[in-house]
Amino acid sequence: MKLHQILVIMLFGFGVLNGCKETEKPKQEAETAKTNILFIFADDWGWGDLSAHGHPYIKTPNIDRLVAEGTDFQRFTVASGVCSPSRVAVMTGQFPARYNIDGHFAWVPDNARRNMPDWLSYETTLLPRLLQENGYATAHFGKWHLSNNMVVDSPTPDKYGYDTYGAFNCSGEQMPYYEDADRTVAFIEKAQEENKPFFINMWVHEPHTPHHVVPKYQWPFRDLEEKDNIYASVIAHADERIGRVLDALDRMGLTENTLVIFSSDNGPARAVGDLQLKTYLDTATGVGYNTAASKGITGGRKGYKAALFEGGIGVPFIARWPGKIKAGAIDTVSLMSAVDLLPTFCEIAGVSLPQSYEPDGISQVATLKGKPYPSRTKPLFWKMGGQWPINERKPDHWVSYAMVDQNWKLVANHDLSYVELYDIAKDVYEKNDLKEEMPDQVSLMVEQIRNWKSTLPKEPSEKLFSKERLALNTTSNKK
Repeated sequence: MKLHQILVIMLFGFGVLNGCKETEKPKQEAETAKTNILFIFADDWGWGDLSAHGHPYIKTPNIDRLVAEGTDFQRFTVASGVCSPSRVAVMTGQFPARYNIDGHFAWVPDNARRNMPDWLSYETTLLPRLLQENGYATAHFGKWHLSNNMVVDSPTPDKYGYDTYGAFNCSGEQMPYYEDADRTVAFIEKAQEENKPFFINMWVHEPHTPHHVVPKYQWPFRDLEEKDNIYASVIAHADERIGRVLDALDRMGLTENTLVIFSSDNGPARAVGDLQLKTYLDTATGVGYNTAASKGITGGRKGYKAALFEGGIGVPFIARWPGKIKAGAIDTVSLMSAVDLLPTFCEIAGVSLPQSYEPDGISQVATLKGKPYPSRTKPLFWKMGGQWPINERKPDHWVSYAMVDQNWKLVANHDLSYVELYDIAKDVYEKNDLKEEMPDQVSLMVEQIRNWKSTLPKEPSEKLFSKERLALNTTSNKK
């Protein structure tokens, strides 16, 4: 073999080897460049239940840290005033009424009475599965409530696109609620070892009932009355666990490349009347105090949990993404929704939405990065079982339908015979009903709600019924 042939072979071999290294390196860089997403979703945490939002005695130093290092979006709303439908919107990017899910998942007869399925379908387009199929390590830790632990044959969370889960309010083993942070940190460590981006739902229990008190979290609030002490202590416990996860991100050098969001599934629960403080057993989380100790506040917004006024659907939304989201900023104008999260997270992750999928939300990446969004270009709809005529003990819980279009919010009763209209961009406290001044706007939005209602399914699929539900239907038919 001649010398120049040997040199060509040597150079070609070196190029091949070097090329292999070059092709591997960009792949590794691309994986590590993908943004990690940690979505912390609290349960019944009111807009005013943060020390950063001016609460008179609650202390939330770790969430306040997110406020200082990120942006506080103060016009974010969830898709329902109660738990399960609110979580459906996050998972699907669609209004929960599209799935016949208008209330919380409960025991089978109650689901049947309300024309609900027994669980959310895992065959629909889902946020965790989209990310899982595009290289993300996915996990869910904490509350589930996309079924109920009393529906024993309902699908477990791993059916929905999670590599790993630990949960309660689901079928199977109930994870102790306080293990959410430890399991989240362990999963982050594993994802880092495997050089994979991660998406984690950390859906904390607090401050939902039962209120589980731990003495060391009660001690700093020992001068408060008992009910206030209980409420402040359970929030302090949740805040401490969130802090542990934030510290772990710092320790592992992942803070700069991780989007962290803190929010809540709906507004705060409140006791009706003079409810006495008692303990009770919850089959998912154990023994704790009842709603008498639910002392959450809404920051002046009308209504609370289970209402479609802003006190029921307007919740904290704090986003931190160093170098992308402005630190220490407050956005008081952008009308963002929980149905926006799926398209937003997918854009951040570089994931294309399926062609057949039609989200009800829009990507809000530009809003997160500081471009205000004061007037929605895509309408929002809500559907719940409001109480009509108005219940004097719960005067803000009569709304069955609500809609936001541009800067307008319309609320309506069950048959659309009574409505109220607000310029929600200017009037977050919903004090100035403009229906008399804006009859054309009212007529337009009522018609839009009617049209939207016509697109909703009449009943859920039997594929989403438990064995108990099918047996119940068979018995009913025989009668």
